[in-house]
Amino acid sequence: MKLLHLLIFLLFSLAASPQGGPVKIALLKYGGGGDWYSDPTALPNLIEFCNQNLNTNIFRNPATVEVGSQDIFNYPFAHMTGHGNIVFSENEARNLRIYLEGGGFIHVDDNYGLDEYFRREVKKVFPQKELVELPPNHPVFNQRFKFPEGLPKIHEHDDKQPQAFGLFIDDRLVLLYTFESDLGDGWEDPEVHNDPESVRIKALQMGANIISYVFNQ
Repeated sequence: MKLLHLLIFLLFSLAASPQGGPVKIALLKYGGGGDWYSDPTALPNLIEFCNQNLNTNIFRNPATVEVGSQDIFNYPFAHMTGHGNIVFSENEARNLRIYLEGGGFIHVDDNYGLDEYFRREVKKVFPQKELVELPPNHPVFNQRFKFPEGLPKIHEHDDKQPQAFGLFIDDRLVLLYTFESDLGDGWEDPEVHNDPESVRIKALQMGANIISYVFNQ
């Protein structure tokens, strides 16, 4: 198993290297009936923003990958979102665990209504681990764009503070869960939510920080 993890890590290292040509990132498709496909313009817009402002070289259209597929190992970064139910089978949970242990990274963005289901299912992936709230001085908030107060609030739902939680393997952040922020809505085309441009830019900047953190850690 250690050899497999090493091979996966080397694959991710090559995929994330600027010298390796364009990188492709993935949107995770999960079972359970939740709308994994929500915010369809979000990732393409974030990718465009990163390519323009971070000089990244990411394919404009993300791949869609099922959580149990071996194809996930082709992508150093995967994004998951939605409003509703999530169900991971035992094999899917194992696949995600190997992916994360081997060097992969998952960003989960609660699009309102995902929280209880995600927290239940992530325990299948790492039964012994807990989500840890990230402080404002964590490096993910201090990349190209500075967020001294931590995760920004993009959309209001329940009048709660935005929170960022992480799962760590040793000292490596392998999963970032953004809650009560709704970054993905802020990444969408302007006419979808009619957000002020300042709010949309803030969301894109935070997303760019996540990409920057993943590709440079």
